[in-house]
Amino acid sequence: MTTAYSESSTERTPGRAWTVRILGHGSRAASVTCSTAACRMPPRSEDFTGLRTFAAAHAKAHAKAATVNPNAYCHCGSQRCGAHSATKTACAGRVVLILRHDPIVRRVWSLEEVCEMCAPLIPNATIVARAARPEHTATPAAQVPTPARPGIAGGFSSAPGEGDATPVRRPRRASQRPRRRSGQGR
Repeated sequence: MTTAYSESSTERTPGRAWTVRILGHGSRAASVTCSTAACRMPPRSEDFTGLRTFAAAHAKAHAKAATVNPNAYCHCGSQRCGAHSATKTACAGRVVLILRHDPIVRRVWSLEEVCEMCAPLIPNATIVARAARPEHTATPAAQVPTPARPGIAGGFSSAPGEGDATPVRRPRRASQRPRRRSGQGR
């Protein structure tokens, strides 16, 4: 299973998707296929229960081995959000890995990297992993700017509220033109 991604790039990449499917054959036999060509599948069998168990375990193994790419585009968005066409949304948020399995059809398992906005809108989907949050460096408390007081029309600031520190008055700046002294030539 090739499910890891390279962390060296910060370039956006398409969201990945894996599909595990049970295909029926005319002679009451079935087989399991995986969208990853390197995966080994069992031979054709008439044991549907055994094939379903294998397919579900195989999809879960892909989910467990996958590292969610935080730089991925939403796979659902790249498909024009067809999985939730009744509810439109703009793709946003962190990337999550979902497992979709329709309990009525019971023949297809899909793993997809999608955004946090699309994930809850996709029917029969379960979030199985989330992309790691990017690490931010903490700013020291001394460098955090204090919130500005709301202004009042005319350029005056509002009166200090309860618990506010008394405003510090700044000295006036000297005007840029030299002042004339009284009594000097007019």
